[in-house]
Amino acid sequence: MVISSDEERLNEKPKTRNKKLEKMEAVAKLRNHPTSPRKMRLLVDLIRGMKVEKALAELEHNPKDSAVPLRKLVLSAINNWKQKNEGGDESQLIVKTIMVDGARTLKRMRPAPQGRGYRVRKRSNHVTVIVDAKEIKN
Repeated sequence: MVISSDEERLNEKPKTRNKKLEKMEAVAKLRNHPTSPRKMRLLVDLIRGMKVEKALAELEHNPKDSAVPLRKLVLSAINNWKQKNEGGDESQLIVKTIMVDGARTLKRMRPAPQGRGYRVRKRSNHVTVIVDAKEIKN
């Protein structure tokens, strides 16, 4: 019986990759933070694509209130990357992807003139950070 090349390919085992050589990205998420997504995006746009050391320095000296939890989130992503890539060089890490999505909105009522009530929407957001080692071009 002759086996064609197509049948040989189907019977082959998939090649396993060496995970030590393959750099893996790390993810950290901040969920339901009580700040409007618009305010958080102002900070996120500052650090997108930066090296993590520079991003941390930028967030440390930023006067906005959202800078503190965002800095902690980037530190968490760095620690997640360290756990995945033991012995990896963290000096080459960059903020690969960072995005802000809207989360739940609490609806409250504020007293208004003539017995009416105005609706106050207290917004919150979800932030997702992905850090990865910078690709070295040969």
